[in-house]
Amino acid sequence: MAFTLHGLPVSQGIAIGHVHLVSHALLEVNHYHVAPKHIGDELLRLDEAFATVQGELVGLKASATLGQTHSEVGAFVDLQLMMLADPMLIEAARGLIESRRCNAEWALVQQMELVVEQFRQIEDPYLRERQADIVQVVERLVKVLLGHPGHLPPRRRDGLGTVVVAHDLSPADTIGFRDHNIAGFVTDVGGPTSHTAIVARSLSIPAVVGLHHIRDLVEDNELIIVDGTRGVVIVGPDETVVQEYRLRRSELELERSKLNRLKDTRATTLDGEDVNLLANIEGPKDLPQVKAVSADGVGLYRTEFLFIGRDTLPDEDEQYEAYRAVLKAMPSKPVTIRTFDVGADKALNGNHGRVEPNPALGLRAVRYSLAEPKMFLTQLRALLRASAHGKLQIMIPMLAHAHEIDQSLALIEKAKAELRAENVRFNEAIPIGGMIEVPAAALALGMFIRRLSFLSIGTNDLIQYTLAIDRSDEAVVHLYDPLHPAVLKLIGGTIQAGARFGMPVSVCGEMAGDPAYTELFLGMGLRNFSMHPAHILGVKQQVLRADVGELAPRVQRILKMDEQARVREAVERLGG
Repeated sequence: MAFTLHGLPVSQGIAIGHVHLVSHALLEVNHYHVAPKHIGDELLRLDEAFATVQGELVGLKASATLGQTHSEVGAFVDLQLMMLADPMLIEAARGLIESRRCNAEWALVQQMELVVEQFRQIEDPYLRERQADIVQVVERLVKVLLGHPGHLPPRRRDGLGTVVVAHDLSPADTIGFRDHNIAGFVTDVGGPTSHTAIVARSLSIPAVVGLHHIRDLVEDNELIIVDGTRGVVIVGPDETVVQEYRLRRSELELERSKLNRLKDTRATTLDGEDVNLLANIEGPKDLPQVKAVSADGVGLYRTEFLFIGRDTLPDEDEQYEAYRAVLKAMPSKPVTIRTFDVGADKALNGNHGRVEPNPALGLRAVRYSLAEPKMFLTQLRALLRASAHGKLQIMIPMLAHAHEIDQSLALIEKAKAELRAENVRFNEAIPIGGMIEVPAAALALGMFIRRLSFLSIGTNDLIQYTLAIDRSDEAVVHLYDPLHPAVLKLIGGTIQAGARFGMPVSVCGEMAGDPAYTELFLGMGLRNFSMHPAHILGVKQQVLRADVGELAPRVQRILKMDEQARVREAVERLGG
């Protein structure tokens, strides 16, 4: 009998296929003592498992490169390779085997739990969800130790693809599935920043996550439909439903091909307002996607991806090369690079920092940078050196106080003075901007406007701080509402203040890439949107259909509303 489940839609599109269940390796391994004379054998078992898994991951990375798989997949495998090589995992497990005289599987799982607990302290949801990498690396090691190799789904002969259903998926899994006609992904856990979500979007495979117990509700080879646009999963559909979704899938594919024609069209509204559509990136590896949609530049380069998953910090030259690569690939286009937005945790520098009671409100972003001025100065020097190669702008995250800006600007001046003394070229007039991510900043814009060259609104954090909601906490995620009247007043007020004082303002959070909000932002006066490259053409289509003169008065009325239901209805009518 058919039934329907609802989860989080994280990668658009419709998949129709047969279920392939992926077992979730149980890490509740047996614990047994090893006789002193066999400790060497146990250490050898661990070393051989390490070598096997390392070989698997290197092979998968090569497979991804040969198959021209999108950059995110290879990047995740690189991250897992780094975690596999982290002394906190294998070396510490070796120490446990020797000191506790225990078996390798048990030692690995004990050490994994310690490392995962450190990741749980990280505030940033993307970085926090990287604890899944540790779990998945250990799962691969345990499978080898126990002699349980994984397997791939068989190719289908009925023309339908395979829908992978799992508790969770690692990026290595997804690469292994690449040549097996995978139509969609469905998982029990995960959110918008989980592995499955990011990899599925990069491969344009429909995906729904956060379904909790779907693995227990479906069987291998069962027919299933995945609607990654609406977050709907239909198990055991009849032929009428299948035909309906086939038609809907054809319509979506036609719509996507039409969007591709807009690639070289300038984003201009019906009444002649030019709009800049920029890309959010994590490094040079994302440039092919940026160029494929003819983005107007880079509005957010997240530099923390240079820092995570390693024992030593990247030095000045390594950072300089990463920044320069993006600038040289985007000649004459603006590139806004955000200084690192992480907290005082192991993922950054291998040191055991203090455990923060609430990392979201703790020592993170600019606060951490200013607490570690030597590290911050190294990054600023690398950024300034890179500025000689293009239109670089530096952006400082999570500002809330004037003294944070003043201290940051003083360090930038110190870096400039050092480079001048060394006769190193850089852009003396490099623009310095700040992110508006906390309500305090949005409500006291004057101190930012007087000191900075541009502003960028990070809607993800602004929403969670305004509404006091951890957006990665499933218990309260339903309260995370981008259209809450308070949130819209803070965003609208920031955009309007920028226009009043002639300061450029952009939006670089998730809202910027959602076409449902494009007319709302245009009516607020926004002319600079920054988003994942995959969303640029969809937003461009909305811009081309919009009339700002007609939208502006309607949006001003919305900003005066204080009932969420009324706001939502009015925003939906903007696109009508």
